Amino acid sequence: MEKVTGFGGFFFRADNPAALAEWYRDHLGVDPVPGDYGTLCWQQEAGPTVFAPFEKATDYFGNREKQFMLNFRVQDLDAMIAQLEAAGITVRRDPNSPYPNGSFAWLNDPEGNPIELWEPA
Repeated sequence: MEKVTGFGGFFFRADNPAALAEWYRDHLGVDPVPGDYGTLCWQQEAGPTVFAPFEKATDYFGNREKQFMLNFRVQDLDAMIAQLEAAGITVRRDPNSPYPNGSFAWLNDPEGNPIELWEPA
């Protein structure tokens, strides 16, 4: 069976796409889509990627109106949390972390989309 080799992109609607792309660049280091074919797009590091459909009624994402939650791997969760909080962004650390698979924290982007930060064990 032919299989996909990874995510080639994540596309979603936004009220203000340009401002949201700028927020992801400034606070999480995710480069926006280049304006030409000669510029490389954001490159993620190789590593584990979880693909997990959740029950429709899950509370794990917070707001039930949101259909997805982004999970980003980080090398140093404490440093990332400090960086985000210094920028005035509220981050909720998982009070039960660490788990056997790592540590977690949550935040929302300016449009309320849930984001999970994961420092793998």
